[in-house]
Amino acid sequence: MDNTATLKQDIKRLIVENLMLQITPEEIGDQQMLFGPGGLGLDSVDALQLVVALDKNYGLKIPDPEFARQVLRSTTTMAEAVARHLASPPEAQLSSRPA
Repeated sequence: MDNTATLKQDIKRLIVENLMLQITPEEIGDQQMLFGPGGLGLDSVDALQLVVALDKNYGLKIPDPEFARQVLRSTTTMAEAVARHLASPPEAQLSSRPA
């Protein structure tokens, strides 16, 4: 299993555990929308909890609602943002928002 797959699995576990969902991490598709119709049906309170969990677990700061909408679309978008953040130099990690 490569690092991206491991990161996605860790994020799925983070979603299920932090939001106390009644599903298993394996039931969440990599591209499955987390919010809205056809998605997991998460709401704004769930989004806030995910923002806090990403900061606590990975140090990823999500400074504004637009960036949150980009990052919190799916497990894949969350994993991509975390991977970019972890790969950036420490001084750049103060602002993880892409240019």
